[in-house]
Amino acid sequence: MADLDTDTRIVYSIGTNLQGPRECQFRDPCFVAFDHHRGLLYVVDRNSHRVQAFSSLDGSFAFEFGSQGILGGQFQYPVGIAIDHNHDRIFVTDTDNDRLQAFSSADHSFLFAVNLRDSFPCPAGVAFDSVRDQLVIVGIEGQRVRAYRATGLRDRSILFDHHGLAPDEIMCNGSDAAVDLQRSRIVTTYTEADRIRVFSAIDGSFLFEFGSYGKQPGQFEFPQGVCVDNHGRIIVADGANNRLQAFTHEGHHISSFDCGRERPFGVAFDEHRGLIAFSTGNRVHVIGANQWLADTKFMWRPDRHRYAPRWIKQAVSTMTMIRSLVDESSMSMIPNELLFEIFSFL
Repeated sequence: MADLDTDTRIVYSIGTNLQGPRECQFRDPCFVAFDHHRGLLYVVDRNSHRVQAFSSLDGSFAFEFGSQGILGGQFQYPVGIAIDHNHDRIFVTDTDNDRLQAFSSADHSFLFAVNLRDSFPCPAGVAFDSVRDQLVIVGIEGQRVRAYRATGLRDRSILFDHHGLAPDEIMCNGSDAAVDLQRSRIVTTYTEADRIRVFSAIDGSFLFEFGSYGKQPGQFEFPQGVCVDNHGRIIVADGANNRLQAFTHEGHHISSFDCGRERPFGVAFDEHRGLIAFSTGNRVHVIGANQWLADTKFMWRPDRHRYAPRWIKQAVSTMTMIRSLVDESSMSMIPNELLFEIFSFL
């Protein structure tokens, strides 16, 4: 059985066994999310009724927000989190308060709350679709996948609402959601049904599903978190099997990552640094995706790199100019995107 403390693929780990400084403690960390624009990793600390933020570079503590309660900015057992880069907001599903809360990405101040108690109780996983400017929420009670217009959240402007496929499946819990932007898809975990379902991000229609109960590759036992990497691969936190599993965008098994004695819950992909973060019982681990999944390469994408700090942009611009003047130098052999990544670590 693997030991994550000695696994060389682990870049860093956050959290202790409820010892040490408060910011190093977790009480049932749930879903996680990277804000690659600001170099942060967010962790929903469920039983502490708060969200903690850490540097995605080394895992050092940055800040926290939230406390237990029913007022705006307070939580009762929060679960899901999503980053809205279009409007500089952070969304958190305040599960036991049956609501969605929005916070500023700039200073993590409370913005507003959307009451879902009457129509969508116990919201769990949440994902933001930046292409269609919509927020996707998965409900714990029943097979519910709902999308809201990001600019109409306060009016609860619903784009689509999927209720499940058959009457005998109503009690299957929905857990998490991720968006495949390239293929206009929503990927969801259905925890008690031990499978993954994929929907159209355009109209919410069901596309296909994969997985079944078991311990073999491609099977699940209590899958919870899900994310999509920069190649469209689907990564699932296969909770009771103590592993992460990776699949093609069509649902074919690629590889598994053994988590040893630790049970993964949430999982997220950092497209800037090629990192995968996953939460466990009292810790969060970050692994280098390329050390587990082959060919996790960085791709030059203007929509990603335009958010880089100004000094990095200037450094890449300068190096690009130098190599254009000296065609036969070794510098001319380095792609622009690799230069960007090199300077981001300086």
